[in-house]
Amino acid sequence: MKKQLQMALLMGALLGLGFNAPAQAAKKAHHGKTAVKKAHGKKAPAHAGATRAGKHTVAALDARKHVHKAALQDWEPGRLALYSASALVIDQTTGQAIVDKHSDVVTPIASISKLMTAMVVLDARLDLQEVIAIGEEDVDGLKGTRSRLPVGTTMTRETAMLLALMSSENRAAHALGRHYPGGMPAFVAAMNQKARALGMNSSNFEEPTGLSSNNVSTANDLAKMVMAAARYPEIRNFSTTAGARIDLNGRLRDFNTTNPLVKSDQWEIGVSKTGYISEAGRCLVMQARVADKPVVIVLLDSVGKMTRVGDANRIKRWMESASLPHERKSA
Repeated sequence: MKKQLQMALLMGALLGLGFNAPAQAAKKAHHGKTAVKKAHGKKAPAHAGATRAGKHTVAALDARKHVHKAALQDWEPGRLALYSASALVIDQTTGQAIVDKHSDVVTPIASISKLMTAMVVLDARLDLQEVIAIGEEDVDGLKGTRSRLPVGTTMTRETAMLLALMSSENRAAHALGRHYPGGMPAFVAAMNQKARALGMNSSNFEEPTGLSSNNVSTANDLAKMVMAAARYPEIRNFSTTAGARIDLNGRLRDFNTTNPLVKSDQWEIGVSKTGYISEAGRCLVMQARVADKPVVIVLLDSVGKMTRVGDANRIKRWMESASLPHERKSA
């Protein structure tokens, strides 16, 4: 009898495992589909090939797992997971670094350069209402980037600066440099002179757009540049404009910011600039108020389109969570 009971229990366990396995596999498969759907946001187009779709599925799952890991880690005391190669957060009140990750590494900075472009134009006190034109010289022959500003488009210098800072329009930024007194050579010289004056000793500028990988700097130097840029009302205004409808040669066109955080009610941003070329990766600099502190955030060489935004949000959550015990203690 005892032996029969043992056999019955053993068979029950084996049957339970057998029936459970398919259910668990189905459950995992279901979760996998959900992850892909959330990562993509929509179904793959019908014409996509099986191999191509398969690669996208793996990439989406890997990316989601990567971000999820960071989201868990940034709540651990004393730990902050960032996926930008260089990162720096400066408390502007004290001047102290709150976050410092490879802040002295010299790297291409892409369109972050346009903050310097705007400062040089404003320092020269040029007429912002003067009309300038997009010329053949302003077409990107280095990277072949596209633009919504055809050759022959005219606009005020003020509009060109808005488009350069808000929408990172390369032709607008190049035209600002080209219409500088003395032309492009004088403009680039002024950019580097301004960098030296700000103590940006590891920085170099070759042109006003950031398309050249020879426009280089460090996170430490860029923090100085952002703090300087924040002193210009025009830069604060233009770089944090979410969108604008602009009359270009009699045709209304809508332009938008390249930084989605500017549109977020969760952020209070004073200065913003994004940048990207393949040599620089995804970059983001901001002057903002986080956890009731004025801070400068510099994120360089982020891999993945949304990683720089993810890192900025992780920094914000980490700073806010770190300030909670202090607030409770003083209450």
